[in-house]
Amino acid sequence: MRPTLNPGVPAGPGPRIAALRRRFLSLTMAALVAAPGVVWGQAAPTQKVLGVVLYPGFEVLDVFGPVEMWAYVREFKVVMVAERAGPVRSAQGVSVVADYSFAPAPPLDIMMVPGGNGTLTELTNPVFLDYIRAQHQRTELTTSVCTGSALLAKAGILRGHKATSNKAFFSLAVDQDPEVEWIAKARWVEDGKILTSSGVSAGTDMALGMVAKLYGKDRARALARSLEYEWHEDPNDDPFTRPQPPSRPKP
Repeated sequence: MRPTLNPGVPAGPGPRIAALRRRFLSLTMAALVAAPGVVWGQAAPTQKVLGVVLYPGFEVLDVFGPVEMWAYVREFKVVMVAERAGPVRSAQGVSVVADYSFAPAPPLDIMMVPGGNGTLTELTNPVFLDYIRAQHQRTELTTSVCTGSALLAKAGILRGHKATSNKAFFSLAVDQDPEVEWIAKARWVEDGKILTSSGVSAGTDMALGMVAKLYGKDRARALARSLEYEWHEDPNDDPFTRPQPPSRPKP
């Protein structure tokens, strides 16, 4: 007979807790919207390695807004990568464990570089820049959130492409490579295999845009709906662009 913590209280979860667990499971299954040909109970036929490249001072929402979406895509295997494996302290003080250091990390099919106040340090870190430059050569998609695009630009990845960045630090990105076609008014920008988002929360919209690019808008919409997220589907619909002051009439 199973012991109980309190005499007279039945062991194990009550019917209400069991029902809540079933509800959580059903919602999780709803979020895991399978692509055509994927059968429940089986692993996805192939998984793309999606690597989030961490560094000290990264922005938490830059990482976990997109990861919340991508973690429910069965075709993705999300991993955390950093110059050194182990805890990496964010700009908010919360540490996240990197699964791999650069050298033994698996090759990335999709790469995401977040922003954060640590961007300034990594702009002068050749080890970091060499890693993202090398990975970009083989990725199917390369993405960034917020000031992560400044790091892509510094590595020469964005030259000749369209891109965007955080409004508050836009000049930081532009300064890294003026030969990028920087788009100020954009929630996110897609140019070939490169997707860059505006600041912080825009990364979640970009993440769903990436799902739509690979698997269709219906799947991205279903994923957003299952997580009670209102997706800004139009990458050009940027509510945070500051209106330009009216020009003065010429004398």
